Amino acid sequence: MNLANKLTMFRVVLVPFFLVVMSISEIPMRFLWALIIFIVASITDMLDGKIARKYNMVSDFGKFLDPLADKILVAAALICFVELGWTKAWIVAVIMMREFAVSGVRLVAVQSENKTVISASIWGKLKTAFTMAAIIAVLLMYILADFGLICDIGAVSSDSFGFPIVIISDVLMYITVLLTVISGIKYIYDYRECIDPRK
Repeated sequence: MNLANKLTMFRVVLVPFFLVVMSISEIPMRFLWALIIFIVASITDMLDGKIARKYNMVSDFGKFLDPLADKILVAAALICFVELGWTKAWIVAVIMMREFAVSGVRLVAVQSENKTVISASIWGKLKTAFTMAAIIAVLLMYILADFGLICDIGAVSSDSFGFPIVIISDVLMYITVLLTVISGIKYIYDYRECIDPRK
């Protein structure tokens, strides 16, 4: 396994640690630890592709594993957000439906006569980058709130700076859903021949 693929695998390995610190309220500064883990995972997402292209390490395994690792990481974070009441369940449902649909297209494509391995498109990369940035931003806002540095704009506090946490979180998630749907439609349209029911 080359270095690029090892970085991708490392991203997958980080997911259970992220879930643990997000789920156990007894862990001191758990959201801060979760943010650090998520940022490290996001950095590996940037590095593995660059390393693969620069040192000619691009492989079919990497093309398959890289977007899968992104899906696992993002899904874990968003499910935790729903559990904490930070986002709405329907948002995660739409995102997950898109991921299942695209994964299905990839599976059909790789089993076709041409053995096509679908790598991430520019829309897919944009969607992933924005989603990760949105998750980091939401985590950061709630970390600041947890430390008492800010509070939701509707809350009453003389010691904290009022900030529209819920509104900004919702807007970021709505944009994420929009990009997710657009990129999903683009994938299905571009590889529509692979899912032609007449074949």
